Amino acid sequence: MNPRERRAARHQPPNPDAGTDPRPRRRKAPLTVDQVVDTALDVIATEGYEALTMRRLAGALDTGPASLYAHVVNKADLDELLIGRLCAALALPEPDPATWRDQIRSICTRIRDQYLDYPGISRAALAMAPTDLETMRVSEGMLAILLAGGVAPQAAAWAVDALLLYVAAYCLEASIVRQRAAHDDDAWVLDRDELLRRLTALPAAAFPHTTRHAAEITAGTGHERFDFAVSLMIDGLGRR
Repeated sequence: MNPRERRAARHQPPNPDAGTDPRPRRRKAPLTVDQVVDTALDVIATEGYEALTMRRLAGALDTGPASLYAHVVNKADLDELLIGRLCAALALPEPDPATWRDQIRSICTRIRDQYLDYPGISRAALAMAPTDLETMRVSEGMLAILLAGGVAPQAAAWAVDALLLYVAAYCLEASIVRQRAAHDDDAWVLDRDELLRRLTALPAAAFPHTTRHAAEITAGTGHERFDFAVSLMIDGLGRR
């Protein structure tokens, strides 16, 4: 089975009747897809997503690129495996019409926290075709919760996409801010007092609202703003 056939097979439900491979195992255990994903996540956790290249991953696995490509088609395939692994760790609640808003909010928060554990990994979730079974399981679960809450199917479908897009974008921005903060010249981006000073120092005639409401513009932590944005979208669905 070539790499593309392996990738296609991963997108199919497991066959409980499939037998075990009768061929004898080699003395040395071969590389597995799970090992590839485990190692890739280790690289991201310590060095960030931008450091993860196929060459870097092959080196971390102490193997050659040819062995790696025997299991992963390309970087896009690896991205799909990474996000699928994170989705596999998410436990989804049984849809409850009485608490559907809290259920959706909780899922978004847990996805956010997963992404933040692996700096920049949310980039892998952007512009991804949803074909991985675990990724689809999360989308299916979110869709079921919204439908149980009385949201119309079209609005529910677009809302799942919008919520996941916002979560990924929020986490990507957080990773970029973290990178910039590592340089002394960019440390001010995390300093609310400095940002407040810059906004209030603007000419009031040209920026009357910004200068007057600089405190509100700079208020809150990143997660408080995240909760606000997610709740805004969810509450909007309820009103529809």
